[in-house]
Parts: sequence; structure tokens; C-alpha cells
Amino acid sequence: MEPDGLFLSNGPGDPRDVPEAAALVRALQGRLPIFGICLGHQLIALANGARTYQLKFGHRGGNHPVKNLLTGRIEITSQNHSFAVDPESLSGTGLTVTHQNLLDGTVEGLENADKRIFSVQYHPESAPGPQDSAYLFDKFIASIEAFLAERGDRDAEAY
Repeated sequence: MEPDGLFLSNGPGDPRDVPEAAALVRALQGRLPIFGICLGHQLIALANGARTYQLKFGHRGGNHPVKNLLTGRIEITSQNHSFAVDPESLSGTGLTVTHQNLLDGTVEGLENADKRIFSVQYHPESAPGPQDSAYLFDKFIASIEAFLAERGDRDAEAY
């Protein structure tokens, strides 16, 4: 297989219960673009040496305000998870916090641009629901196109 990118989707439960997935992310990051949402976000954190923890009540619903720290914009997001990334554990991982929950300050987005990897804790694919975060899919496609162009792949324009 020679994938053009890796999309890590949401899933239930404790991300520490799937160490094989975190190991796969660790092995593939830097080799192709990776975009993770929800559980995928947590797996990216674990793969880079950060920790996760269980939230007391979890985040549920379609009206969670999240600040994009790169643009300053506030996005209304859809969320459904019980675990979060420990911000204290991010030092030395190479990951940068890109999004923050305005209700409780939890980490809502991570990125390592050098490794072409980024993630969000919430659900940008939600439908029906807020569409404020649809730009993330455009970002992932652009990352794949740049990756293919650098690799000299003639199909880079196919996306």
C-alpha cells in the first residue's frame, strides 16, 4: 500500500486501550500527511509521548465554542468524548496546541507541521451540525497535494 494520507477517525473509549494504533501513527508520521479527529486526536498525542486523561463529565453536544489559536476565530463545534489530552504532557513532543475549548480550557487541536500531522478533538464532519470546521478537510487535502507534488507524483492535481 502507498496511501497518499492517513485519516484517523473518531471512536469510543479510552485511547490507551489501542496501543497498536498509537504505534502505527508513530511509525507513519512524517512519512505522509495525517489528520486525526476525536480518538485520532488522542492517538496522535499518545504516539508523540503525551498523555490523556478521562474527563469528569465528558463533552457532549453540538454547541461547544472552540478557539482556533492560529486564526483567533471561534468555532462552534460538535463533541462526543470522555477523554482529553493532558496539556502538561505536551512539552518536548513537538506538538503545538492549535485549538482550545473555551468552556474548560481543554486541548482541542494539535499540530506538528514538520511531520504534516494535525488533529482536533471535536467532530468537524458532523452533519447535521455546525459547519464552522469544514476548512480542516481542505487543509488535509492541501497537505496531501503538497506531499504528492514533493514526491513528484503526477496525480497531485487529482485531488
